[in-house]
Amino acid sequence: MAEEAGIKKDPWTRLREYVSDVRIEMRRVTWPGKQEIYGTTVMVVITTFALGFYFWFCDQVFSRSVQKILQIFLHRG
Repeated sequence: MAEEAGIKKDPWTRLREYVSDVRIEMRRVTWPGKQEIYGTTVMVVITTFALGFYFWFCDQVFSRSVQKILQIFLHRG
């Protein structure tokens, strides 16, 4: 309200209000349980390995394709 009237608050008052607001919001947070954390961690690890394998496979296919194309065009001359 003070800011709406054009009156600036000192930094310590603003900091105190900020910390108070953070505490209020942190009470509203719903924290995940141990089982949910375990499940999501497993999914992240599995997804990471799956995507790593997929990108490795694509890299191998493209690398060998480019090698074959270069061999065809460079050895014709």
